[in-house]
Amino acid sequence: MSAIQEKVVLITGASSGIGEATARLLARRGASVVLGARRTDRLEALAAEINATGGTASFQRLDVTHRPDMEAFAEFALETHDHIDVLVNAAGVMPLSPLWNRKIEEWELMIDVNLRGVLLGIAAVLPAMQEQGWGHIVNVAPIAVQGLSADSAVYHGTQYAVNAISEGLRQEHEGRLHVTVVSPDVAAAGDPLAEHIAASYTVERMRTRRRLAEPADAVARSIAGAIEGYGIAGMTRRPAARPRPTAHAW
Repeated sequence: MSAIQEKVVLITGASSGIGEATARLLARRGASVVLGARRTDRLEALAAEINATGGTASFQRLDVTHRPDMEAFAEFALETHDHIDVLVNAAGVMPLSPLWNRKIEEWELMIDVNLRGVLLGIAAVLPAMQEQGWGHIVNVAPIAVQGLSADSAVYHGTQYAVNAISEGLRQEHEGRLHVTVVSPDVAAAGDPLAEHIAASYTVERMRTRRRLAEPADAVARSIAGAIEGYGIAGMTRRPAARPRPTAHAW
């Protein structure tokens, strides 16, 4: 029996990209996936597809930057499944541009989605995980120094912060809560929103990097590997092999 089978897994950013690929894969491996994103039409179609092929999926509209939304998302999962095993924070945006362009609204968007959204997700599921005595939080956050460029300072700043928060969370709950950071290539982690609001020369560079990057399915396999590596709920052990792309499993 797969260690993923029958786990209840909440996934943010599930309407596209890494979140969607992760939902499909975990559902195929027997997880009950709870999908959250703003585009409910895409969530509805994805959940219907998963359920029609023998999986278990439910969904709720979710703006990760809105605290009541995130709290309602966790409550919906608890009402539907009685517990929460795993939260996958996969929502993210990547509008790249040099700091001298002063695209302050884009900076605020990255801080809100990439950083604040992760914190709100942790805050929403932590009480249930503490009460039941187990849980696993998986944060998707590229950290490779070689991925930092002249136009990605704010984006990478949010990702470094997520890594610091993840390590702090692990130290607070060592032995009771698993915390994993999965670090894909920065281009693979981008959101389609970046295509519309980043500087044109940056968009072209991002498109080139995406063609060379590992696909969302590969990142989904890393997330699945991290979840399986910890075995049954409450069991503390490292994966036999570190998932690829790089996953920091504490």
